[in-house]
Amino acid sequence: MTAPAHGTRTGLLWYASYGANTDPTRFACYVAGGVPPGGARANPGCRDRTPPRDRRALWLPGGVYFALASRMWGGGLALYDPDLPGAAPARAYLVTAGQFADIAAQEMYRDPGADLDLAALPREGRRVLGPGRYETVVYRGDLDGHPILTFTAHWGLADTRPEPPSAGYLRTIGGGLAAAHQWSAARTGAYLAGRPGARGAWSADRVAELLTGGATGG
Repeated sequence: MTAPAHGTRTGLLWYASYGANTDPTRFACYVAGGVPPGGARANPGCRDRTPPRDRRALWLPGGVYFALASRMWGGGLALYDPDLPGAAPARAYLVTAGQFADIAAQEMYRDPGADLDLAALPREGRRVLGPGRYETVVYRGDLDGHPILTFTAHWGLADTRPEPPSAGYLRTIGGGLAAAHQWSAARTGAYLAGRPGARGAWSADRVAELLTGGATGG
């Protein structure tokens, strides 16, 4: 990721989602604007509303947990801790640096419009842009010559209290992960029910039922 290509709005990068944006329908609301199915808030969309150039299933070193409270979905938010053992399934979208900046702004309930200087991220590994839950950008290697970036909180699992996610949130994440990784509802349910915050509040069977049109509660 060199400064001339990726320090501008038009340089391409992979935005790796591990939460609700693994669902392309939900992610499209960040790009083009709108209210996602099951959501409670409209997104203004990116300045550049061009759809992603490509999308891939991949794994991020580290782990995902649920904590805090989502204004969009209710219940705990999906957060990524790059220092946890193992790897987290994700879906990556090939977008411009400007679109990535606008998506990050919307995740923090801000209006899009400010670019981010991303050129030094491969050297730094991560950069804290602010104190919020999605204001730390993490570099996770390269794919097809483009950097893989995601965002999360500047703290880790050990620094917060896990909280159970809502049914609608799990349904959206689970649908996105199952489609991206070609998982069964059972495998997806087992993965999500095992995340801190969901563990003990949701069983693998009940999450799987959400994905097949069954259960609606934890």
